[in-house]
Amino acid sequence: MTHPPVCSYEGSDYQTSFWDQGGRQYEDRTEAIALKRLLPAGGKLMLELGAGAGRNTPRYAGYERIVVLDYSRTQLEQAQQRLGLSDKYIYVAADVYRLPFVDSLFDGATMIRVLHHMADAPKALTQVRNVMGPNGVFILEFANKLNLKAILRYWLGRQKWSPFTLEPVEFVELNFDFHPKAVRQWLTELGFRIERTLTLSHFRMGLLKRFIPTGILVFFDSLFQWTGAWWQWTPSVFVRAVRQGGTASAGGFFKCPQCGSSALEEGSGSLTCPGCGSRWEVRDGIYDFREPMK
Repeated sequence: MTHPPVCSYEGSDYQTSFWDQGGRQYEDRTEAIALKRLLPAGGKLMLELGAGAGRNTPRYAGYERIVVLDYSRTQLEQAQQRLGLSDKYIYVAADVYRLPFVDSLFDGATMIRVLHHMADAPKALTQVRNVMGPNGVFILEFANKLNLKAILRYWLGRQKWSPFTLEPVEFVELNFDFHPKAVRQWLTELGFRIERTLTLSHFRMGLLKRFIPTGILVFFDSLFQWTGAWWQWTPSVFVRAVRQGGTASAGGFFKCPQCGSSALEEGSGSLTCPGCGSRWEVRDGIYDFREPMK
């Protein structure tokens, strides 16, 4: 089976150019509100998928330990600069399609602004399901193709693809929008129970952001987030889902992405898999499971 392509932010200044200097304060603050509403009060072990430079990581402070995972090593280095090195954070460079963790390990997971880079979203979500323990809470954000702007553009003949069909739309290479019904179906089929849905970025328009104070936009967006329980017409949708069924973790932490063995042996600067012989680099506090060492 062909491995899905991976979107890498290696060497990117995404945190600085998009968030810090890109006029995204409105989006950042509304996401903080949504996470506060959806996150459990606390937990033992959180998996942050696509953590980037750690923008959201401090918002998971109720968890005892957090795995900060991204495909880009440079993003993780920026996260280290932001968060520091401590036992609370475990930095992992890995492919979401091949998560290097034993089954049922985590009692919490988030995937924020990441699914829209997944060419095979069900496969990525299956990986998340596998590493979630029974009753683990998964908070997923996805880019919504059924948003009002897309609907109006379609009705006016300014875009060819329909926002009403269930298949994903790739509007830019490795950037996908998803229909809310399709995402709900995937999660349900994988054994998740959807508990809450919030809609965000009701006012994501340059004109509004330019002339209306951010605090006012954030206030009204926070009021309208609750409408996600009835309809989803905004660019961004947050879902809180709970892993049903499954069994408790049999122990261990990392597993080999090549063969699945969990008996990795720690050496100087690497983890070695006795099953297939693959060696995975450990350098400067970052576990790198993208490709085996040569």
